[in-house]
Amino acid sequence: MISSSQMEAGQLFSFVIYSGFIGGNVAGMAGVYTRLQKTIGAAENLLLLLDEPAESVSESYVPDSEHTLHGQITFDNVEFRYSTRGEVAVLDRVSFRVEPGQQVALVGPSGAGKSTVTALLLKFYEPSGGRILFDGRDSRNFPVTELRAQMAIVMQDVFLFGGTIRENIVYGKPGAGEEEIIDAAVQANAWDFIQSFPDKLETVVGERGVQLSGGQRQRIAIARAVLKNPKILILDEATSSLDSESERLVQEALEKLMHNRTSLVIAHRLSTVRNSDKIIVLNEGTIIEEGTHSELMANGNGLYRSLMRLQFTT
Repeated sequence: MISSSQMEAGQLFSFVIYSGFIGGNVAGMAGVYTRLQKTIGAAENLLLLLDEPAESVSESYVPDSEHTLHGQITFDNVEFRYSTRGEVAVLDRVSFRVEPGQQVALVGPSGAGKSTVTALLLKFYEPSGGRILFDGRDSRNFPVTELRAQMAIVMQDVFLFGGTIRENIVYGKPGAGEEEIIDAAVQANAWDFIQSFPDKLETVVGERGVQLSGGQRQRIAIARAVLKNPKILILDEATSSLDSESERLVQEALEKLMHNRTSLVIAHRLSTVRNSDKIIVLNEGTIIEEGTHSELMANGNGLYRSLMRLQFTT
């Protein structure tokens, strides 16, 4: 067509370029459709979250003598089932009592319901049956904000914000002064390593505390709990992923924190709960043993004795 003057060379060149553009866009439609499907799925999940009923949490906490906790906890035939697995009883008629100032340990195999007990205490869920009492009063009568403001939790997987050490400690008590922060760090065995940093309390810890070791992150979390000065302390596997030296420092800090304070300790390392005032053994959502370390070890056929023997012979 060019040789017969029916088409110019520029027109042929333009045709080839446009054809390439169109072909490329048609080929990219599959990728666009895939991204569209992902977007729709993400939007559905987001809408489900937005449809969830919001907790009645206040912006700030003002101490109220009517809802002040003294540290007594009672589980009265508590049952719990997750809404997505209604046929499985995570907790089945669990009853126990913790007196003010007591240290109580929850032990048992994985999936026994230990962490569910703490989730119910913090009112992340409501019991399917039975009652949870604080100082003899139903937990449903306590506002969520006032209840959680008087409780602190130190977990195995510590959550630190990407700011400074100071900001992460002060999260336990916004507006705390310099002396309070330093005293909390000292009690948590954290002040020595904080001072070793050039910026001390202004040291940036990185996202989720990536610039600190596991033991250092744990001690920052303990300092936060010390500053909060809770009436009830929950420790969820707080030392299970640490080396021996870090575990010793963290355990010393935890012992100071638990002194004269109602403490609920979840532990797989049974050596850390030997001195507890009471040890509750859970299995498949029910309490099968309860007592002190020496009382449970006296039960030759008990699960606690079996777990102790297994840990110290492997």
